[in-house]
Amino acid sequence: MSYSPQLQQRLLDALANKGTDYRPRTRHLRADGQPLYINRLIFEDSPYLLQHAHNPVDWYPWGEEAFDAAREQDKPVFLSIGYATCHWCHVMEEQSFESPAVAEVLNEHFISIKVDREQHPDIDATYMAAVTLFSGHGGWPMSSFLCPDGKPFFGGTYFPQANFIDVLTQINRAWRERREILINQAEQLADAVEQSSSVANQIAELDQNLPSRAIESILSSYDSRHGGFSSAPKFPHEPLLLLIVQILQRKPQTSLSAALQHTLQAMAQGGIYDQVGGGFHRYAVDQYWLVPHFEKMLYNQAYLARVYLQAFLLTGSSLFRRVVRQTLDYVLREMSDERGLFYSATDADSEGHEGTYFVWRIEEIRNLLPENDAQFIIDLFGVTPQGNFEGKNILFLPRSLAIVSQEQGQTLKQLCLRLDPLLEKLREHRRLRVPPLTDDKILVAWNGMMITAFAEAGHFLQVNDYIEAVECAAKTLWQTQRLENSLWRVNLRGKVSICARQDDYAHFAEAMLALYDVTDSQDYLLRARQLVDEMLDQFLDNSSGVLDMGNERLLFTQPKDSYDGALPSGNAVAVRVLTRLFRRTGEGAYLEHARNILRFYAGQMNRHPIAYAYMLAQLDELNLGEIGDCQYIADGSIKVSGKLSHSVEGRYEALIRLHCHESEWHFNGDPSITLGDQQDWEIRQINELQRSEGGYEIRLVVLPNDATEHFKPLTVQLTLQACDSQRCLPAEDIALRLYAVYGD
Repeated sequence: MSYSPQLQQRLLDALANKGTDYRPRTRHLRADGQPLYINRLIFEDSPYLLQHAHNPVDWYPWGEEAFDAAREQDKPVFLSIGYATCHWCHVMEEQSFESPAVAEVLNEHFISIKVDREQHPDIDATYMAAVTLFSGHGGWPMSSFLCPDGKPFFGGTYFPQANFIDVLTQINRAWRERREILINQAEQLADAVEQSSSVANQIAELDQNLPSRAIESILSSYDSRHGGFSSAPKFPHEPLLLLIVQILQRKPQTSLSAALQHTLQAMAQGGIYDQVGGGFHRYAVDQYWLVPHFEKMLYNQAYLARVYLQAFLLTGSSLFRRVVRQTLDYVLREMSDERGLFYSATDADSEGHEGTYFVWRIEEIRNLLPENDAQFIIDLFGVTPQGNFEGKNILFLPRSLAIVSQEQGQTLKQLCLRLDPLLEKLREHRRLRVPPLTDDKILVAWNGMMITAFAEAGHFLQVNDYIEAVECAAKTLWQTQRLENSLWRVNLRGKVSICARQDDYAHFAEAMLALYDVTDSQDYLLRARQLVDEMLDQFLDNSSGVLDMGNERLLFTQPKDSYDGALPSGNAVAVRVLTRLFRRTGEGAYLEHARNILRFYAGQMNRHPIAYAYMLAQLDELNLGEIGDCQYIADGSIKVSGKLSHSVEGRYEALIRLHCHESEWHFNGDPSITLGDQQDWEIRQINELQRSEGGYEIRLVVLPNDATEHFKPLTVQLTLQACDSQRCLPAEDIALRLYAVYGD
């Protein structure tokens, strides 16, 4: 690489500023330990880009400088997209980007750009669409070849070194000898990408039965033997699971409930779940949920904690509650910084191999624990001398903890009281190993997801520490990422960068609303409104009524996040936030924006409902109302919430609170109260509406008809007519869903 003296000095200064503890990630080192190569990525604040800062490749970050160089030097662009904890990204780095032979070809004939997909989801989505159209599949690392105007003419994913050099040679020759063909191909591919983003914009009537149709599709792909809704590799598919839970909360369905519980139980018992440390790996490579791809992503922890929490509330399964607690405790313990914000991911690799940090030899367990305890762990987690993964053992549960406790003649609580101290010993021993790399950048969107999960779990499980932790996180995120009335997407070690994308606004607003619901603090509602108003102002495509992912001006098109992938789509989260904000403020414009998004995607949802699971959950909520223990009436001015607690002699007391944000609100007569689940509960006593601090309250004494350890939720249906000093509003019907089981 040949740089100007000025740029060379800047590179050396940037290296020096890394400090004496800095360890260059490269095999190309001088005798004094300094890197042989430094490229422009040394200036970046992405852990992924910094991993490549000492490749012999002359990398550019995404930006004007790179595309200007491509035009000035009349070269095509090689665009590589990945992320810091991607195993196959590491493989291609070692094989190709660390290779001087590959670098020589790239540096002579291409302008090479490296992008962190987590920092730039809109760039990733645009070129992923092109690669998928071109090759039939996508993934990371993603490798695209572009004209200097950014339009792609060829692409793929991982290329082995020998193939890669051949591909580079052929593309260079084609660029010199058959350029018009490549340019025409780029125009056609760019047009196809743009059309794929707008194809949903066809007039269609939205089928209101779509959630039920989606459930039929989901069940048709259900693996009745091993759980899950696909063949190997098996991903959790959180949006599907959340839709299933919501449908079951509306109406019990035996086959659907069995599929959900089987799937969640299989994941919780498998190797995809970290049996020692808690939390989920990204996916399983086999059909048994046994062998994971060992990276852990923050978003998986957030959404799976929500799934298991709702499944616990639905079923009363203490094992599901245990997964929620272990997962969230893992995030607080190992994925949080000193400010209370949450890291993005941990790597699959350590010591040069995938999974090394997480697997065990049988002798290691025997040497670590007393004989009886070691045998207990070995039997419980299926540990064998030969192992189940490259001669070592991924810990998993061949039988559920509930079955083991029954076989041993003890309660599940007694079993866990023995197990948990032993897991702590294993965890402490594991910490002595070389840990996988932590991607310690802070992403606003992913932190928003995590705040929502903690707020919901803290409320329903009555863990105040969770709510306190994420109130701190929300405050810090607001202070650090909102500078001069602008929201910034990334924070790496105190430095903010990259303007926020649509998903940042949507997930952060969702988190603010979750905190508003559990704290009643008006500050959170005001911040949610501010974020949503800014999201609409910056990303709303007025011609379609839906939201663009970003506003990156160097892209040849502005992608719209529509269908679910590993995460719910940005537009689906926006529908949820807009609908809930309408119910909490009475502002009809929010509801109309939500409906516009649903209308735009009606045709696509009618044809492929399973791809829009999270949006369908929001359609269900828009039509039938929220499910939970708090609702809002009087245009959001009155919060109606409930709590179910045990009293004496098998009776329960339901406390219904009507919190009025303004003192002049009152009610015309006593509310009408009935139970939605008469077959499960009966009312024994209703006390009159009484004034209380901040509003009113009603107390009910109820009795469950099923005297078992766990009871079905109690649905309290109320009809209320709220009045202020000037008017009486029409009567409103709401339903509160209260849960008899809380905490540990």
